[in-house]
Amino acid sequence: MDFLTEEWIYQKNSQQLTALLYEGLLECLEEAIAALEQKDYWKANKQLQKGNDILRRLGVGLRYDAGIIAHQLDALYNYMAERLIEANMKKDVKIVQEVLQLTATIATAWNEALKSGASPAQTARKPKTAAYEQFIAYEQS
Repeated sequence: MDFLTEEWIYQKNSQQLTALLYEGLLECLEEAIAALEQKDYWKANKQLQKGNDILRRLGVGLRYDAGIIAHQLDALYNYMAERLIEANMKKDVKIVQEVLQLTATIATAWNEALKSGASPAQTARKPKTAAYEQFIAYEQS
């Protein structure tokens, strides 16, 4: 992912770009873990900040019309971002590994949906009213 041209990026659809963001996040987290283990806190800080930036971009790209899954991903991204801040303050490899595992799980599911030919957003999409009703029921429980 080191040399992405603007033209190459414009040729990707939003689902492919999301997959690239997950890949980038995984790389950041792996580099942060290695830096923390080597006590290179400056590099770890940069990688964890970059990871939080990617999580923010993933959150901004959520399509809430896809249903409850978007709200759940938003909450998960926020949790992961908070954990990375905590890991950065505490210099805690285990916390970064937790976020790495969560990211790997999400990325695997996303990539499987892409391979199946269905848009991950389409597989989660329900009629807008049904999604809203589900969300309200979820919030009240």
